[in-house]
Amino acid sequence: MVKETLLGKTLEQLKEVASVNGMPAFTSKQMADWLYVKKVTDIQQMTNLSVAKRDALSLKYEVGRKEPAEVSISQDGTKKYLFETSNGNFIESVFIPDDDRATLCVSSQVGCKMNCLFCQTGKQGFSGNLTANEIVNQIFSIPESDQLTNLVFMGMGEPFDNTLEVLKALEILTAPWGYAWSPRRITVSTIGLIPGMKQFLEHSQCHLAISLHSPFDKERLELMPAQKAYPIEKVLEIVKKYDFRHQRRVSFEYIVFDHLNDSMRHARELVRILKGIPCRVNLIRFHAIPNVDLKGADNERMVFLRDYLTENGITTTIRRSRGEDILAACGMLSSSKQSPENEI
Repeated sequence: MVKETLLGKTLEQLKEVASVNGMPAFTSKQMADWLYVKKVTDIQQMTNLSVAKRDALSLKYEVGRKEPAEVSISQDGTKKYLFETSNGNFIESVFIPDDDRATLCVSSQVGCKMNCLFCQTGKQGFSGNLTANEIVNQIFSIPESDQLTNLVFMGMGEPFDNTLEVLKALEILTAPWGYAWSPRRITVSTIGLIPGMKQFLEHSQCHLAISLHSPFDKERLELMPAQKAYPIEKVLEIVKKYDFRHQRRVSFEYIVFDHLNDSMRHARELVRILKGIPCRVNLIRFHAIPNVDLKGADNERMVFLRDYLTENGITTTIRRSRGEDILAACGMLSSSKQSPENEI
């Protein structure tokens, strides 16, 4: 019998577990405390539940924690963790220590449907959505779990192509009954899938990051096929309807390619389209991937873009590259590995 996992369930779902097993509603908060605060790995560790309740739950449920299958360690201290999913696929998440910050880059899908030209994950293809259990497990099951200061949903997959499970995970991570993190510590990145993005903006106060990469429609379409269905102009219209001046922040991710999106023409258009949006632009160095004829811009062009945008009222930073030697840098995550029973 395959047991149902408790990790990844919201409080309402835990209330349902209590109800169908003939337990009082307050049992759900007890379970949530054990799962998300005390981080137990076994139902029998939930010692304020009676032995009879624990035994009854153990017949049909398990906590659902799973340790990483592998870890790769970069010379700069970055660690890439490989996790096996419930259906025998694999996903990667990346731990990035940096002075007083410790960030985990979390995956939301096995592979990705978006097929952006510059991204290795998209070249892998799409194998499935992660459950809230598999998302939260990445955070809870690495050795550095208690050191984390920030989470970024910038790993494998498009979070808003898996909106319901991502929102469940965010609820668990930020709710008072759950992990109780401030939403300010979490950023969710998207290429601009409008339906999911709107749900996120309505139901979460976490930060939003939008992959931009070119301010011009035709050029962005060549880089990102999703531009056809969700043009950046429409994405920005949605963003402008929400308040980003207080708790929530919006940022724009911009991979800088040599002689493709690094000119004065691009800089001026970025200033134009982002005018009136309180935001930050993160300039990202391109990391070469196989069979893609793109080249990253040199440092001079990166600095030019940063300075021009900043001088024109848009706070802009150059993101420091981390973990390139273990294929853990931006756009490099990919795991086509399979468990033995799934290999052909």
